[in-house]
Amino acid sequence: MISAIVDLGSNTIRLCIYEHTGNEVKSLFQKKTMAGLANHVKNQQLSKNGIKKTCEILNEYTGLLNNFQVEQKDVYVFATASLRNIVNTKEVISIIKQSTGYDVELLSGEEEATLDFKGATRVITSDSGILVDIGGGSTELVAFKNREIIYATSMPIGSLNLYIKHVKKIIPKKEEREEIRKTVLENMEALELKQDVYATICGVGGTMRAAVKLSNHMFEGEKGSQTFQVSHVQKMLDSINNSHRSTLTPVLQNIPDRIHTIIPGLIVLDTIADYFNSKSVVVSSYGIREGYLYERIIKGE
Repeated sequence: MISAIVDLGSNTIRLCIYEHTGNEVKSLFQKKTMAGLANHVKNQQLSKNGIKKTCEILNEYTGLLNNFQVEQKDVYVFATASLRNIVNTKEVISIIKQSTGYDVELLSGEEEATLDFKGATRVITSDSGILVDIGGGSTELVAFKNREIIYATSMPIGSLNLYIKHVKKIIPKKEEREEIRKTVLENMEALELKQDVYATICGVGGTMRAAVKLSNHMFEGEKGSQTFQVSHVQKMLDSINNSHRSTLTPVLQNIPDRIHTIIPGLIVLDTIADYFNSKSVVVSSYGIREGYLYERIIKGE
């Protein structure tokens, strides 16, 4: 059977097409569009331009789906912080339905975190740790022990909305970095999380994949390695401290589409790692979309 998932995120919109038989899954096609929907939020509302952009991307994806002969009933569209953190959510979902024909499922922060975990644990071997997914508009945290969830929660801050709120140019200045870190700590304290020690962070999502790619380049990690040390995070932050071309070369060569969001994302990661006294990061190739596939589609067959 072939199923497609569209993930409407605050920074990116992604289309993934899977072929699956039972629990056997094969990825057939993936497409990422840097939509930056958080940039189109004003007065807590997604603007008309933001809604139009979303619909245009979805209609573009329809053409791709037709090439794979995926029926609309087998296309699952969900939204996370992109539509969760606004006040005109119902209006946006209604317009998307009228313009594209797709029903959009709105995931809560806890649902997003749980699906992250369900996807990641399909491929990672860590028995215990803290799962971290730094998105554009939210950050999900899942503490787990013996591969069982202790808690799954979410903060309404991510790499893109922190950039929009705190950064005037491209690379955050010292005082802007301090404001970002302060905001992250305030949000973590608001969750009243127990400050346990989790030596391993399981990283999920685009920010984490970008971080490991940058770390491998800057610290001569093995090509394709999905593990890096937390100590590398502060070194990356110290190294990328201005907008000079020589400073930005590692970012431009490896993750150019995240030039404005990687520093806020790394600050979120560094703050979380410090909070839980984490030492290493293992980045999962699976995340929310695979979790959704297994939990919402395959289980329901």
